[in-house]
Amino acid sequence: MPAPRLSVVVTRRLPEVVETRMKELFDVELRETDTRMDRDELSAAMRRADVLVPCITDHIDAAMLAQAGQKLKLIANYGAGVDHIDITSARQRGVLISNTPGVMTDDTADMVLALILAVMRRMPEGLAVMQAGDWQGWSPTAFMGTRVGGKRLGILGMGRIGQAVARRARAFGMQVHYHNRKRLRPEIEAELEATYWDSLDQMVARMDILSVNCPHTPSTFHLMNARRLKLMKPSAVIVNTSRGEVIDENALTRMLRSGEIAGAGLDVFEHGHEINPRLRELANVVLLPHMGSATLEGRIEMGEKVIVNIKTFADGHRPPDLVVPGML
Repeated sequence: MPAPRLSVVVTRRLPEVVETRMKELFDVELRETDTRMDRDELSAAMRRADVLVPCITDHIDAAMLAQAGQKLKLIANYGAGVDHIDITSARQRGVLISNTPGVMTDDTADMVLALILAVMRRMPEGLAVMQAGDWQGWSPTAFMGTRVGGKRLGILGMGRIGQAVARRARAFGMQVHYHNRKRLRPEIEAELEATYWDSLDQMVARMDILSVNCPHTPSTFHLMNARRLKLMKPSAVIVNTSRGEVIDENALTRMLRSGEIAGAGLDVFEHGHEINPRLRELANVVLLPHMGSATLEGRIEMGEKVIVNIKTFADGHRPPDLVVPGML
């Protein structure tokens, strides 16, 4: 007799093609509305599923895992970041974690460059004038921004996305600098024409643009704190498409308001969708609703990785994108 199909609970709506394929392969429970589960709904889902497919909006802590019971065996995360899951507690209870690395690299790197251009060339201000019907025609001094060519770009976190940003930055004529937990191999540095800084403080103080591309871990929480933000040049801009918790958002807001930092492009925020309202008042800030990986192709590829991880686990093998504490 064939083995019973795994029961899979998906916490958010996914692209239709992904949901259809899941229904073909698993005993899947799909979300009817594109709203996140509250804590009680999520806890109940964990108790009735062999496999849970959560997203970044689903915070799974030790207490929830303790109540999950014995049925849950795999959390196949829809996304690369897993800082919303207590990995250590999950493994202690025999629950495996998988993710979807590498899929959103190019999409997120594209968004980094888009934010740099949007902030430095004052695109939102121009768009607002056009939408309001207030444009009075071209003027030699109107909406003057700064060019990106020749600027020093500091990349904080030189993983897949950081390296993809570096390649794009070189195409725009920027000078690439980086700080990373581990220095890249010489041949990769040479390919990227990237300069390594062992001291983050020294790099930050000399950059025209800072791109945050490191994950959120206990060691990177508020890595860009008030002291380090004050090291930045008043003419510099900061862009974050990684995790909001890496930057002290209140300190950044104060410095943007006072002109100590020239501008910011933010796709992620320290408190999720609860954004500091003072940020919305600033003309030198571009705010996006976590759109870095939001392409149809990327979302489908993420779903395909989730399916492969679940199917491999169902067949009795190690999921190819298994997350272990040592990776974090």
